[in-house]
Amino acid sequence: MNVQTHFPEKRPSFVSTQVAEARRYYLDLQPRATREITVVCGGVERVRPDYVVQRRTFPYYAVEFVAEGEGSLLLAGKRCRLRPGVVFAYGPRVPHTIRTEPGRPMLKYYVDFVGRRAKELLEDGPVRPGRLAQVSTPGEIREIFESLQRNGGGESPFGPALCAALIPVLLLKIAERAVPAGGADPRALATYQRARALIDARFLEFKTLDDAARAAGVNLSYLCRLFQRFDHQTPYRHLLHLKMNRAAQLLLDRGMLVKEAAAELGFSDPFNFSRAFRSVFGLAPEKFLARTQRRGE
Repeated sequence: MNVQTHFPEKRPSFVSTQVAEARRYYLDLQPRATREITVVCGGVERVRPDYVVQRRTFPYYAVEFVAEGEGSLLLAGKRCRLRPGVVFAYGPRVPHTIRTEPGRPMLKYYVDFVGRRAKELLEDGPVRPGRLAQVSTPGEIREIFESLQRNGGGESPFGPALCAALIPVLLLKIAERAVPAGGADPRALATYQRARALIDARFLEFKTLDDAARAAGVNLSYLCRLFQRFDHQTPYRHLLHLKMNRAAQLLLDRGMLVKEAAAELGFSDPFNFSRAFRSVFGLAPEKFLARTQRRGE
């Protein structure tokens, strides 16, 4: 990790120096008060064991995401544990104290922004200023923060606009993946994350959902309960979407026949394959091919 990226002549007073490593970007340190979203700055920090940040207020809206390590947070008078996958927000008139666990220093991402539209999005979601949430798939949140890093830290004139466009994406993804209050049991969440990652990586091996459950070391009913608790779809629909997206690739990119794609994905009956394909894309495989081929002409 680099020490700095896109550093201004004078370090802003709100930027912590208690870091071992950091990549930061600065886009607009004097933003105008408008409806549109403007990203002020952002970054990723690996903090030192003595890291403590204590503020009574903050000039912008801020969203932080813990990727590694542990710590504690006093946010608007409420004390919380920080661990990987926790997202929290603060802003004007929201007192907060962030402290790392010395034995497990945190790696955390942050982005600061302004705009009435940003305030509306925050207020509508699970991490309004003064709140925190645990997300079920931290990797997806980290990907968006890394995209902010790439676009904010480059020299492109489109960087500020791209970062502003990513703020709604970030907040929507947090809303999609936020675990309901009281549902963030660490062991159950870890089991869900392991099972989902296993399905994502090995979906071609699994002919049935029972196969996936056995590979994950859980029974089928518990796997379904985990998805009901931490996801917005059943494990069957998740597995089916992965298989049908691969089917579309086989039909379009490799020119397979429908029966060949069905066999490749473990369907012994092409009719059942076509029905599954239609349930995902709304079209039978033959109509899907005809429509995509017409668009390519």
